[in-house]
Amino acid sequence: MGKHALLSASSSHRWLNCPPSVRLSESYEDKGSSYAAEGTDAHTLCEYKLKVALGLRAKDPTENLTYFSEEMEECANGYAAYILEQVETAKEKCSDPVVLIEQRLDFSKYVEGGFGTGDCLIIADSEIHVCDYKHGQGILVEAEDNPQMKLYTLGALEIFDGIYDIDTVSMTIYQPRRNNISTHTVSKESLYQWANEVLKPTAELAFAGEGDFKCGEWCGFCKAKHECRTRAEYNMELAKYDFKIPPLLDDYEVEDILIKIDGLISWASDIKDYALQSAVSGKQWNGWKLVEGRSNRRYTDETAVAKAVSAEGFDPYEQKLLGITAMTSLIGKKRFEEVLGSYIEKPQGKPTLVPESDKRPPINTAQHDFNEI
Repeated sequence: MGKHALLSASSSHRWLNCPPSVRLSESYEDKGSSYAAEGTDAHTLCEYKLKVALGLRAKDPTENLTYFSEEMEECANGYAAYILEQVETAKEKCSDPVVLIEQRLDFSKYVEGGFGTGDCLIIADSEIHVCDYKHGQGILVEAEDNPQMKLYTLGALEIFDGIYDIDTVSMTIYQPRRNNISTHTVSKESLYQWANEVLKPTAELAFAGEGDFKCGEWCGFCKAKHECRTRAEYNMELAKYDFKIPPLLDDYEVEDILIKIDGLISWASDIKDYALQSAVSGKQWNGWKLVEGRSNRRYTDETAVAKAVSAEGFDPYEQKLLGITAMTSLIGKKRFEEVLGSYIEKPQGKPTLVPESDKRPPINTAQHDFNEI
């Protein structure tokens, strides 16, 4: 297991918003997850594919990847192809751009003990392009104002700003399972200004365990999220509405609740999960007990069941068309579009209320259409 920085780039969104959460989380065990392990495998495969694409020697890691799949290979191939495109674009400005893979980046000038690894760096005279692969499909990751990418870029500048006359930096998130390629370009000077005015002073607070606790969407990745007093107090503010039925709330109250309700649901779920895991470990909660949940019957040996049913003269299997995701994995993404593209439709999604910051365009309601008429 590799060493991780206390103020890591990957957790920077959290500690920049809630500095004392860093020290608060230190006492909690880092349990990891299958999602993180899958992401590690995907990065390993991406590194191999990119090295091969660039003509570098590399050992195929496929047989040692626990989560390897055809989808993961397609994602890695797409990532390698994208980087090659960026290299070709860089050659339009510079005849021999430098390409670095899995480069260690040190940004400790601004963050105590700060370092990380850049998936791919492309340096072409006046510009540095930092690319980061994201295998996750749950949360869409944007490059704009992304602190993790800013930290990686500062680390890249620390190496190359004295060698090349850099004036522009580009940061790209490549997230194939969300069909997301997000790039943000800024001047070097604006990044340095953020580093000195925002990053460095906040990192000093975080390292010292000082500053103010602040609740937000970053709480979902905090180890102390289920016991944090500030998070509890923030979510319990909704109790002031005394659980009135919606028509009895005025517009201001509804808008205030909408801002907080997703966090409240997440917090409540975290509390329930924490209480359950504690009970499983032996803790007794007053007024609560641990019982066996409901379960469904299942076969102990499907092969034996199929054989027994066949012997009775019945067909034990049902035939069902594969879903779109499974079918894509079966025949490959490119071939899927060629063969089945004309048979695919995307129905209009169910109306969803989201903050104005959401990038999706608003839909017209019947009342809106009537007003326009």
